[in-house]
Amino acid sequence: MTISAHGAKCIAPTGAKQTRFGETPAYDEGLYDLGTGVYAWLVPNGSWGEANAGLVTGNGQSALIETLWDVPKTRVMLEAMGPLCADAPIASVINTHGDGDHFFGNELVGDLEIITSAAAAGQMAHHKPATMVLLSRLGAALGALPFRSTRQTGHWFQAMCAPYDFAGVSPTPANRTFEGELDIERGGRSLRLIEVGPAHTEGDLMVHVPDAGVLFAGDILFIGCTPVMWAGPVANWLKALDLIERLEPDIIVPGHGPLTDISGVARVRDYWTFLADAARSRFERGIKADAAAREIAGSADFKARGFLEWDSPERVVMNCHMLYREFQGKTGALSTAQVLMIMRNQALLAHALPRSRPAAMRQNAAAPLPPS
Repeated sequence: MTISAHGAKCIAPTGAKQTRFGETPAYDEGLYDLGTGVYAWLVPNGSWGEANAGLVTGNGQSALIETLWDVPKTRVMLEAMGPLCADAPIASVINTHGDGDHFFGNELVGDLEIITSAAAAGQMAHHKPATMVLLSRLGAALGALPFRSTRQTGHWFQAMCAPYDFAGVSPTPANRTFEGELDIERGGRSLRLIEVGPAHTEGDLMVHVPDAGVLFAGDILFIGCTPVMWAGPVANWLKALDLIERLEPDIIVPGHGPLTDISGVARVRDYWTFLADAARSRFERGIKADAAAREIAGSADFKARGFLEWDSPERVVMNCHMLYREFQGKTGALSTAQVLMIMRNQALLAHALPRSRPAAMRQNAAAPLPPS
């Protein structure tokens, strides 16, 4: 049994000595007791697919918040939660958005009520595990080509997928949706579901447990790891951060990273306000998004604010592209080809930052590459 920085006890550690990507864990992986029958499942250190989940137990019923990026890892989590659910079986599952690392494990609870926002449900219909299998295969093919940048891109794609069994996932989307807000009661506990997207994705929602002073923020909060914006606008993300502060939770379970409090909200706001200003100034000077991202990542301000120390700082590439779309008045989802090209440039920046984490996604940090 270990204690987190916020005093929550890890009552069921998995015993993992490394993260999914071979890093030293900054905190234990496993089930944390937040008090008053609320629990968090934390997965260090918050990188790709290292997403958190939660459980709210009540009188004869529980609510599960999130499943994980594949079935085996979700099964480990549910087995750890099993003793808590013996007298309070899970009655509802809540997915905070439509990214696979927050719902690909749903098949293990597919006979239950699964709730998400209507916009997130629409994304679930398009986010298929087969896409991740193909991404891994694409990475292998690119990695076999005799060009440095292509090999780097392929390595990054493969490394992202390597810890997960996507081939074993049967897509199981939500079967109940809502818009705006939804209040539910499970086992005498009130849970408030609040839609705050589009921001990180089209349909982000947060789960507030008022009687416990706990907020499950989904991917509105990344702590110690770089947030990524797939939808935007950034103004909505900032509004969601303002809402978290107004709710005044004692403990916040972020979508990725360790437990936090209001101080964690301030750090994420600092990232987005800094990046929006930095990107805007370069946009107005006619600098392309990829070049802007590289400039920003290499700037003294970026380093001084600690953002270079966050996991996956190369996500600044996707974030700059999405901010540029806002500046240009563009709306609608990116095409698959656009996402792949941006991710390719993100991979190249990752290799230009060999001291950043996770090291496994930076081939030049682990093994020499052939010359271009």
